[in-house]
Amino acid sequence: MAFDECVEIPSPKKYVADSCERTYRWLVRCRDELERLNALPDTVNPGQQLFGINQGTVFKDLRIEHMEKIAQLDLPGYGIGGLSVGETTEEMYETLDAVLPHAPDNKPRYLMGVGTPENIVEGVWRGVDFFDCVMPARNGRHGKLYTRFGTINIKNEKYTDDESPIDDRCGCPVCRRYSRAYLRHLFKAEEVLALRFGVLHNLWYYNQLTEDIRSALERGEYEKWRSEFYRLREAGDDVR
Repeated sequence: MAFDECVEIPSPKKYVADSCERTYRWLVRCRDELERLNALPDTVNPGQQLFGINQGTVFKDLRIEHMEKIAQLDLPGYGIGGLSVGETTEEMYETLDAVLPHAPDNKPRYLMGVGTPENIVEGVWRGVDFFDCVMPARNGRHGKLYTRFGTINIKNEKYTDDESPIDDRCGCPVCRRYSRAYLRHLFKAEEVLALRFGVLHNLWYYNQLTEDIRSALERGEYEKWRSEFYRLREAGDDVR
């Protein structure tokens, strides 16, 4: 990833515009230096690829202008940065709606630092190809566990005697072997194993989510799958 400035939201538009220009200059310098390094006979990790990063906070005109400018550099891929750092979810989606049509459609689009399962589903819906986020691991360590019906806080008292798995359709090793009650006990007793189990389950959930997304896309049924994803969440209050 090229060096960039991730600007706080909200920030003055003049500062954001200057920041976009600065980020562009850094991108050109990064590209030139990587080309120099890759041309050396003894370079380390030859053939690395450089992604440019789109910035502009939630100013749609700046986002579009910056994306069009970095797209002209014909890089291997493009990241969309500076989101999920203070704006509302709706503002994030509106920004993606504005900028993605101006990203090269034959290059990977990478939404940086995002996010929730809903963010991933909506990002793919808008044309994002991949994501990164600490959320599944961080939340897993705090007992916030993901299911197809939404999230549960396994520390809640109502799970004290709950012998069901976190999600009865999850195939992770935790759900195959242990109950919600046992997981809650581990967290309340502050056992390190609780953190490991929480992270394991959440990473499994995210992997399964992205596998399901890919399958739906390959079948040409993403719209139908997306509707079912939200239907299960709406039903979640009855089962969580």
